[in-house]
Amino acid sequence: MTATIPPITVPGDKSIAHRALILAALARGTSRLRNVPAGLDVRSTQRALRALGASIAEDGDAMVVTGTGGALATPGEPIDCGNSGTTIRLLAGVLATRPVTVTLDGDASLRARPMRRIAAPLEAFGAQIALTPYGTAPFVVRGNGDARGAEVEIVVASAQVKSAVLFAALNAHGRTRVTGQLATRDHTERLFRAYGMTCEADDGALVVEGPQIPQACDFDVPGDVSSAAFLLAAAAVVPGARAVVEDVGLNPTRIAFLDVLRRFGAQVDVTPASFGEEPRGRIAVRGASLRAIVVEPGEVPGLIDELPLVGVLGAFARGTTVVTGASELRVKESDRIETFARAARTIGVEVETFEDGFAVHGPARFRSGSVVTAGDHRIAMAFSVAARAAGIEVRLDDPDCMAVSFPGFTGALERVA
Repeated sequence: MTATIPPITVPGDKSIAHRALILAALARGTSRLRNVPAGLDVRSTQRALRALGASIAEDGDAMVVTGTGGALATPGEPIDCGNSGTTIRLLAGVLATRPVTVTLDGDASLRARPMRRIAAPLEAFGAQIALTPYGTAPFVVRGNGDARGAEVEIVVASAQVKSAVLFAALNAHGRTRVTGQLATRDHTERLFRAYGMTCEADDGALVVEGPQIPQACDFDVPGDVSSAAFLLAAAAVVPGARAVVEDVGLNPTRIAFLDVLRRFGAQVDVTPASFGEEPRGRIAVRGASLRAIVVEPGEVPGLIDELPLVGVLGAFARGTTVVTGASELRVKESDRIETFARAARTIGVEVETFEDGFAVHGPARFRSGSVVTAGDHRIAMAFSVAARAAGIEVRLDDPDCMAVSFPGFTGALERVA
């Protein structure tokens, strides 16, 4: 595909930015991080790291982080993680093996999300984590500054849980061996290498020898492929429409959505431009008449952020699009299965829901309507795509929630030709 339209850029990848900021805050020396996204979730991580003693300042297009060398301060009040599940879970891992006691909290949405999944793995290091009776935030982490390496099995396919354990392993003495559900995004493992540390694959496990202190580095955060997905989908559902996104991350654990677009029938071209720790390049999509697909349970971990968007694509496709094995959607920023289904029905889409997924019967007979987003940025962006592609009016109850990951999304969407 030859791109003849101006390429679009998207904010830096927030999954990568959270991790890069945390490692820079733990490092010896000063790191310069470029293309750190301005979304609310990443700001929550910045605030938290400042509360723990790191110095973070803006210098032109860079974020300059002067690390603590691992010596964290104990904040005088609870750390507010806002709406960011990544912030609260990864910080719990960092704190678990350090001699500090910290209360982690967040907004009403974050307080409804499950946190027991991180307690058991981190308690293997001797940390004490006191959750609410509901297994949620606010919670207290009493870190073990004399932690030893541990054998830890990850039982939930969650990159946040895996990363929390790897961060804990950094300050534990000796070998930590992590097994179980490891087939999730691998940004933490890649960034360990960027910051001069080791995390070795060994017979299906991940092994970290501690303690290790990150070494400061300069790092460019690639564009967020999960944000780009919404622009690419807006082109995919309209035959002949095009979108080109430049300088976007091409991490193999994050681009399963591109295969989904191809299976729906869209034309997708990928042009790699860099093969560093986090590869990046250009993605171009041309729209077509779509046909329904089935998303199998084994595909879900690589698509978890894009599944509401898969549902929207299904509304434009011929046949029934089915997603199963996605019960994790029920404990995201909202219950994304029910939130998606209610919103879709409001605009004329026929949807069935299951405990672990949904089925969408297409093509829909779209109509204008009002959508309750439940404050969920992915729902808001998905139905903004539906509105533009279907030529209907969709009134979002909370359009501002899109700023969590993609400030300026509405303007970017208008650039899809």
